[in-house]
Amino acid sequence: MKTAVIYWSGTGNTEALAKAAAEGAGVTAQTVSEFSGDVSEYDALVLGCPAMGAEVLEEEEFEPFFTGIEGKLSGKKVLLFGSYGWGDGEWMRNWQERVTAAGAELVGGEGFIVNDAPSDDDLAKIKALAAGLA
Repeated sequence: MKTAVIYWSGTGNTEALAKAAAEGAGVTAQTVSEFSGDVSEYDALVLGCPAMGAEVLEEEEFEPFFTGIEGKLSGKKVLLFGSYGWGDGEWMRNWQERVTAAGAELVGGEGFIVNDAPSDDDLAKIKALAAGLA
């Protein structure tokens, strides 16, 4: 499976998860601004974004990127992940709904979220989930 790991991180927590996921998938993690490919060419996408503001995706880079690829997700395996510091995961539930409404298969049945910095156990879990895509 051709897999891409694409993320946005503000504090480094989501970046740490992205690097672990990329290691598991055997690819290099790319920030949204680094990714220049066409998601249509990938079988699986591992997408990471923390909760921002009132539990939304980051609005300057990630949300426009995701909106741009949303129509290309049908039939793809998608693994979502991110970190949060407040709230109850509403941003992830909303994101999951958008992914499944677009016709993608949500890996693990739900997004993978961690509160604040990921533990070694969290990093191992996201690595294993992404390895399942390779």
